Amino acid sequence: MARTGIAVGLTKGHVVTKKEKAVRPANRKGRLSKRVKFVRDIIREVAGQAPYEKRVIELLKVGKDRRALKVCKRKLGTHIRAKRKREEMSALLRKVHKK
Repeated sequence: MARTGIAVGLTKGHVVTKKEKAVRPANRKGRLSKRVKFVRDIIREVAGQAPYEKRVIELLKVGKDRRALKVCKRKLGTHIRAKRKREEMSALLRKVHKK
């Protein structure tokens, strides 16, 4: 809401023009670069899956999505990380079935 220059109300305060804030390097922290993605894909291809990931894939094949989520949560610690990992494993499974 724009300021009105009046001392009371929702839009109280001195009338000013907003300054554009410069984009800080910290704003792109955690964003995946092309190089990092490439390196991680190569490592994943060479090293394969961890034993718990193989178990999750087997559970997803059978259709036990909830049990797969529980296994992921137990290994990774948080619900959000577990959901992300389950999605990653199911995407991997879909990719394998597509070929």
